[in-house]
Amino acid sequence: MDTSAKVYTPEQVASMLQLSKNTVYGLISRGEIIAKRIGKVYRIPAKSLSFVFEGLDYDLYLAEQEDLKNLPKIKKSLSKTRSKLWLKKSRSS
Repeated sequence: MDTSAKVYTPEQVASMLQLSKNTVYGLISRGEIIAKRIGKVYRIPAKSLSFVFEGLDYDLYLAEQEDLKNLPKIKKSLSKTRSKLWLKKSRSS
């Protein structure tokens, strides 16, 4: 198990983001910051704060790269569907 992954307390995140601790807990409760509850305390993985440090543009870039990776599968599926529709249409005419 890799234990080198960095995690933060809500208090540390509040300090880093210059927010109040209550604001961070609110962000957690609304799902805007992903945190893991361990007993009575929360731990926030550094990865869940990437939108702050790398910006939303980076998250959109990663999503676009995933879409581009899946593009050949999508094209193949569309081609099959169009072929089936064309065959169905030509048989009914």
